Amino acid sequence: MNQPLTGRNAIVTGASQGLGQAIAKAYVAAGASVLMCARSHAPLDEARADVAAIAGSGQQVESIAADVSSEADVKTVATRAFSMFPQVHILVNNAGVYGPMGTSETVDWDAWVRAMEINVYGSVLPCRALVPHFKAHRYGKIIQISGGGATNPLPRISSYAASKAAIVRFVESLALEVREFRIDVNSIAPGLLNTRLLDEVLAAGPDAVGPEFYKRMTQGKAEGGTPLERPAALAVYLGSAESDGITGRLLSAVWDPWENLANRRTELDETDVYTLRRIVPKDRGMEWGDR
Repeated sequence: MNQPLTGRNAIVTGASQGLGQAIAKAYVAAGASVLMCARSHAPLDEARADVAAIAGSGQQVESIAADVSSEADVKTVATRAFSMFPQVHILVNNAGVYGPMGTSETVDWDAWVRAMEINVYGSVLPCRALVPHFKAHRYGKIIQISGGGATNPLPRISSYAASKAAIVRFVESLALEVREFRIDVNSIAPGLLNTRLLDEVLAAGPDAVGPEFYKRMTQGKAEGGTPLERPAALAVYLGSAESDGITGRLLSAVWDPWENLANRRTELDETDVYTLRRIVPKDRGMEWGDR
């Protein structure tokens, strides 16, 4: 069986359920050892047991309850990882929430801010904790789970949209800061997943999230959504040596031909494809807009 992550050690946040658990499981199946992190003890313990059941000889699967928006908690996670592994190779920032749903001026402000803390701080803080370690070893992989909010407006779920756009720009910026240390930093757009987050949208109802978005999510739920295995497979690829040198990109697990990107490194280095950029009139075939 192909195990591209054999000998590699990873931290996966938001790993107690959904995509985070699927990524942890895919990593172990690919040969990695994993430290799983989430806020809730009981679901995390169950997820760890599920993942550990497929671990082979010499692979470690451990868990630690932590709030990744807390600097102190993140430092505790990093310390635990450094004590478990001689080297941490991969950080997967998966923890995230949708936040409050409704018009921006009426949703609970504290809930709006809390979503930003979890989605933005909860990604930046683990990077801050792991980057010095990656630099010391002159190697590392940071994989950020993004979402549709990064590339499209999401009216009535504005904290989620703003946070996801912010963290993708952070990924692009960090990728340039650490590239000389052979640290790759990329984002994944996983597609419409049939997980807890989708259930939260449906529970909120069309009045909160808007009738068009609600209809689209209802249809996605009925069709089963994107299989978790697809974004998990992209996370494995981005954590493997095959993707070395691919950095600063936002990749769609569903639509982009990421399996063959290793053959496109030079082209990627010379373009801004798979990045967030401003659209100007000439990009749409218009003759106006230049001074």
